[in-house]
Amino acid sequence: MTAPQLPTSFPRGPVLVVGGGLVGASLAIALDAAGVDAVLVEAAAPRADAQPSYDERNLALARATVNGLEAIGVWRHALDQATPIRHIHVSRAGDFGSVRLDAAREGVDALGWTLPARELGHALLRRLDECRRLKRLAPARLEALEPLADGWRARVSTPDGMQEIDAALLVGADGTASYVRDRLGIEAETHDYRQTLFVCTITPERAHANRAYERFSDQGPIALLPLAERRCGLVLTVSAEEADTVAAMDDEAFLALAQERFGWRLGRLARPGKRHPYAIKRVAAQRLTGPRAVLVGNAAQTVHPIGAQGFNLGLRDALTLAELVAVAPDPGAPALLETYATRREPDRAGTMRMSHGLVRLACLHQPMLGPLRSLAMLACDRVPPLRSLLARKGMGFRGTPPQAVLERLP
Repeated sequence: MTAPQLPTSFPRGPVLVVGGGLVGASLAIALDAAGVDAVLVEAAAPRADAQPSYDERNLALARATVNGLEAIGVWRHALDQATPIRHIHVSRAGDFGSVRLDAAREGVDALGWTLPARELGHALLRRLDECRRLKRLAPARLEALEPLADGWRARVSTPDGMQEIDAALLVGADGTASYVRDRLGIEAETHDYRQTLFVCTITPERAHANRAYERFSDQGPIALLPLAERRCGLVLTVSAEEADTVAAMDDEAFLALAQERFGWRLGRLARPGKRHPYAIKRVAAQRLTGPRAVLVGNAAQTVHPIGAQGFNLGLRDALTLAELVAVAPDPGAPALLETYATRREPDRAGTMRMSHGLVRLACLHQPMLGPLRSLAMLACDRVPPLRSLLARKGMGFRGTPPQAVLERLP
């Protein structure tokens, strides 16, 4: 379905969401569901094979994330393609001990679900087509932003010409290299991990039994995520210096590397799909808001993919903002934006500390820390309160979550 034809100007007042990726689309849907007028600027035309975020990544969706997607009407379009994660196994090469999380032991049917990113993109598109108050510009490009006394004026180029939008609230959901963040003058701290992530689909010899694995080593983490039809999503991290060599490997050599790093818990790994490399950087905006403007998702923070927290964190950004805007007479009021930043800080800071700390403590070659790491894993595995706390944080229940994710809170 093509985006609706829009006038060349808009009445002042709607929320302008720049960026139609997974987080931006989710925010637009949540605003529409809450009865808030919004305009979504999408870089790509709305095609199921290209937008949002059409690629071969497999997303690990936390339980809170699925609750939120269900609350805004997206999950019904994705459920048939999702695979529940009922067990999680965390270990480190060379250390003793492991952490084993179990859904039944935590009193839930699943700790989370895995879903190909393209399938979540399809589900978001179907839900976007059901929106009634949302107006979409796609394909479109934000060309300029002008501050107004009570909002922002955006100039957006489309195939039909230049559009002008006056908005009471500007939302930057336009990714790591955010134009909105730059235009707001918000600086970002960048840390290059000097690592490259390779993702693909493989088929192990043994059934995964709905278990997700994360294994750390001096070379970086490797993860296997359960998928349908006995397949697994493989996430292999290598140093930046090795990236070209790994990219040039044939399937046999790549599987041998993955097997060496992961081990034989699932038997022999076979049938690798097409590999996709991603350079890994941590990018954190120094603040989340500006005058009548806010950053969400990767525009606010891009975290290391260890622990698969990126989209989960970004969706909690989006749902928290939608929750606050839904009951506010002025979506861009300074008090609202201050409340948003305050509510998001514990979750944001805790998730970023966790992902960065795991890389530093679990992946780097630090022999003196080996016994301490092992004891920590044993404690998390054997002490029920610690294990449950870890499980609940892994399920996305940290800080002050948006109400939408709490509807099925166990």
